[in-house]
Amino acid sequence: MTRTYRIDDGRQTLVLAARNDRLPEVVYWGACLPLAEDLDTLHAAHAIDVTGGMLDENPDLSVCPEATRSFPGQPGLILRDTDGTPLLPKFCFTSGSQNGTLVLTYTDAPNGLTLTVTFASDPDTHVITCQTTLDATRPVHLHWLAAPVLPGPQQSDEMIDVSGRWCGEFQLSRTAWAPGMRYRENRTGRTGHEHFPGLIVPCRGATNTRGEAYAFHYGWSGGHRMIAEELQDGRRQIQWGHAARMETEASTQFKTAPLYIAYSDRGLNGCAVAFQRHLRDRIVTWPKPDAPRPVHYNCWEAVYFDHKLPVLKDIADRAAKLGAERFVLDDGWFGQRDDDTRSLSDWTVDPRKYPDGLHPLIDHVHGLGMTFGLWFEPEMINEDSDIHRAHPDWVLGSEDQTLGRQQKALNMALPAVRDYLYDRMSAILRDHDIDYIKWDHNRVLPMPDAAQTRGSYALIDRLRTEFPQVEIESCASGGGRIDFGILQRTQRVWLSDSNDALERLRIQHDAALFLPLSVTGSHVGPRVCHTSGRTLDISFRAWVAAQRHMGFEMDPRELSEHEATVLSEVTSWWKHHRDWMQRADILRLDSADPAVIAEQQLAREKDRFVVFAGKAATSGQIVPRPLRLTELDPDATYRVRLINRDSASHLSRGTPILKSDAIKMTGTYLMQHGVTLPWSFPERMWVLEGERL
Repeated sequence: MTRTYRIDDGRQTLVLAARNDRLPEVVYWGACLPLAEDLDTLHAAHAIDVTGGMLDENPDLSVCPEATRSFPGQPGLILRDTDGTPLLPKFCFTSGSQNGTLVLTYTDAPNGLTLTVTFASDPDTHVITCQTTLDATRPVHLHWLAAPVLPGPQQSDEMIDVSGRWCGEFQLSRTAWAPGMRYRENRTGRTGHEHFPGLIVPCRGATNTRGEAYAFHYGWSGGHRMIAEELQDGRRQIQWGHAARMETEASTQFKTAPLYIAYSDRGLNGCAVAFQRHLRDRIVTWPKPDAPRPVHYNCWEAVYFDHKLPVLKDIADRAAKLGAERFVLDDGWFGQRDDDTRSLSDWTVDPRKYPDGLHPLIDHVHGLGMTFGLWFEPEMINEDSDIHRAHPDWVLGSEDQTLGRQQKALNMALPAVRDYLYDRMSAILRDHDIDYIKWDHNRVLPMPDAAQTRGSYALIDRLRTEFPQVEIESCASGGGRIDFGILQRTQRVWLSDSNDALERLRIQHDAALFLPLSVTGSHVGPRVCHTSGRTLDISFRAWVAAQRHMGFEMDPRELSEHEATVLSEVTSWWKHHRDWMQRADILRLDSADPAVIAEQQLAREKDRFVVFAGKAATSGQIVPRPLRLTELDPDATYRVRLINRDSASHLSRGTPILKSDAIKMTGTYLMQHGVTLPWSFPERMWVLEGERL
C-alpha cells in the first residue's frame, strides 16, 4: 500500500509518499507536475537500487528520519524519557487531511508519542511553510527535533549559506556537497550576525537570473541548527531546527519554528522574490498598511549619549529640511545613562537631560511634521542599575559571567521580568505620542535557551496588543536578530551598524535574497564613516540608502551646501518612487564585471523598473561591460534613462547615448545584450529608470 500527497502552488510541486503506515518522504520537489501524474508510479520510480555492502532495503529519507528504522544519517528526532532513558520512536500513520494545509499525524503507541507535520502552500508568494510538532503522554527531554526534512537536489554541486559579523552581515558562503555533513549551529541565543538561518541550493549552472534553485529559511529568533548531509548512498538531506538542547525543561509538547521553503526555475531571484513577497505580504503586520514608508532620521551617530535639548531641536530642524519624516531618539535618554556602563533596565526619563520630560522634544518634532520614535533595549541590564541592585535574581546566567557591552541579559522566561518591562515601557508609550520603537539587543546570551526567545516574543506581542499603531524595528548590534520569527512582530530591521555605503552595497545585495525593501532600513551615514573610517561621496551614500527604506544617521550640521542639496534631491526622488518601490521585487543582476554590484527593482505590474549599478572596486577592463537586465517582456519596448548622468566624471570623455538622452529598446535587447553605461570611478552608483511603452 502506498499513501501519496501532493502540494501545488502554480510554480512548484511537492510530492510526499509513504509505504504502508510509515512516515512519508519527499519523492519529488521541483517544477509543476501535470495534474495527471501517477503518484504511485512516481513513488516507485523514486526508489534507488540496492547493491553490495547495503541493507536489503534502503531506509526511508522521511520527513523525520528514524534511527530505529536503520536510517544511516542524522535522525530527525533525538529524545529521552522522563528518567533520561533514550527513546527510539517508530511512528505509524494515524490520520491525514488536506484542506489548504496538509496535516499528517503519526503515533508511536508504545512510547506514548505523536508526531504531526504540516505543509501550507501559498499560490501568490510561492512559499511553502512547514512545521513539526511532537506530543508526549508525559514530560520528556528533547535533544533535537527537525522541521520536516527535505531532500537536497542531486543536480547541485554546492550550497550557499549565510555567515557574517558585526558590520559585515549577510556574507554568502559556498560549500561543495561531499559525503558527510555541513553542520551549522548558532548557540548565541539570538538569530545572530554569524549564522543567519537561511540556505540556498543552486543547481548546476544556476545564476541570479537563470537556472534552478531551492531555498530555505528557519523563522526563529533563538539558536538554530542546520544540517546538510550527503549519505554514502548519494542521497542528500536538509534539516532545520532549534539548536540542540535548547529546551532545558522536560515537556509534553515541542514544536519547531516554521520552515519556509521555495523552488525556483528563474535562478536565485525566483527564491528571493518568493521570500520578499511572503515576508512583506504574509508575515509582517503593518500598523498602517497603506501608508508610505517614512524617511527616517536617527540621531545616534550625531550625539551618541550627549543629549542636549537645544542641539537635538536644531538637528531635528535640519533633518526635516532634508526631507526626514520620522525622528528617532536613540540610546541615552533614560536613567543616568551617560555611557554604556549603566542604567540599562531603568526605563525612566533622565531628569538631568530632560527636566521637563521628553514632551518638549516630541512637540518640537511634531511641529516639524515628523513622527517620533524612541530607543529601548528591554532584554538587557547593567550591573550599575537600580533594577539590578533590587533584583539580581532576574539576570540570565551566572553572577560571574562575561559581560557583553558592559551588560547582562534579563531572564525573559520569568513572568515577573516581563511584567516589569511591560509596565515601564507601556507607561512611556501611554504618556508620550510615540509611533516607533527601535528595539535593540546588543549582546549574545550566556547560553541558548528557547524559553528566552519565547519570553521576548511574549513581551513584544503584549505591547503590540495594547499599542497596535506603534511600529517596531528589530536591531541587535545591527543585523543580529533578523528572521521571519521576529518579523512577525516587527516592521523593520536595522540591517547593519555599518553606515559605510560601500559595505552596505554588498550587505543589502545579499540580504535581498530574503528581505524586501519595505523592512530593510538603510541610512545615509557621516562623511567619514564611524565604523570603517572610510570617506565616501554624498551621492554614493545617498543612492545606496535609496535602494532600501531610506533614512539618515549622521550629524546634519556637518553637511556642506552641496551635500545638503544632493541629499535633498535623492530623498525627494525616493519619496516620489517609494509607493511602487516598496512593493517591487528586488532582482539581483548577473554582472559581467565583478566590480559592479547591480540590482533591478521591478514593479509588480512589470511596467517600470529602476536599476542601481554600484561600482565597488576598480574594474579589470577599461570601460564598463554591458549590464543585462531581467524579467522584462521580450516583445515590449522600454524607455530607459540615466537619471544621475550629471554626476559623470570629467574622465568619462566619450558620448554614450545614455549621457545625453534616453534610449528606447526592446526587452529582448535589454536582457540579451544589456545596457552600456558610462565610465565611472569606484565607489560611485549609476541609477537607471525604465518604463514600458
